[in-house]
Amino acid sequence: MKLLNNKIALVTGGSRGIGKSIVLKFAEHGANVIFSYLSSEEKANLVIKECEQYGVRVSAVRSDASNYLSAQKLVDGVLDEYGQIDALVNNAGIAKDNLLIRMTEEDFDSVIATNMKSVFNMTKMVQKSMLKMRKGSIINISSIVGIKGNAGQSNYSASKAGIIGFSKSIALELGSRNIRSNVIAPGYIETEMTGHLDDKAALEWKNNIPLRRGGTPEDVANVALFLASDMSSFITGQVLNVCGGMAT
Repeated sequence: MKLLNNKIALVTGGSRGIGKSIVLKFAEHGANVIFSYLSSEEKANLVIKECEQYGVRVSAVRSDASNYLSAQKLVDGVLDEYGQIDALVNNAGIAKDNLLIRMTEEDFDSVIATNMKSVFNMTKMVQKSMLKMRKGSIINISSIVGIKGNAGQSNYSASKAGIIGFSKSIALELGSRNIRSNVIAPGYIETEMTGHLDDKAALEWKNNIPLRRGGTPEDVANVALFLASDMSSFITGQVLNVCGGMAT
């Protein structure tokens, strides 16, 4: 059964990692997907090629979600072509980890802008269309460290905690119009972003996970599929931890 048949989905940061997996999962379930990317057109084109097997329309747009005008142009382009956006996934994110004593102002500001302000930009741009339709699903990708915190990630943790507060507020603002706003908080997911960890650090992470393994991007994509579909029609303002039990 295709859970997103004929729906229009917009995903930021969809050329790799979790974002790529969400694009593929949505396309597999019948959605027409537009995703943004910031740097690698080659990677974006490979994602589009992988989606060809599903017989849906998938396209990529180079766009910086942290830039207000760029986000507006992206959303306007999607609405001009498709007329609606049924699901928005705010996934764009970066990490610039360091202890606070060594963290620069630029490292703090860039992480907050990319991870949190992008969520404000995209949600603000999309809400007008969803309000007219009186329906929609907004899915924001946070992190378990936005709940627990983590040494050396004060900027990243702050941005991800901010996403949770923002999402809950939007759920309250837009719920009466049947627009849902939910959060996915991944734990240790094996992607390019975690690939820089050495074997010892990766093992320490996994030993703190009750399921004793790292998650996969598809683990997160499956939850995004649920939240984008009508199966979650009575769920809003919630944080779903995809962490193997780390938050228990």
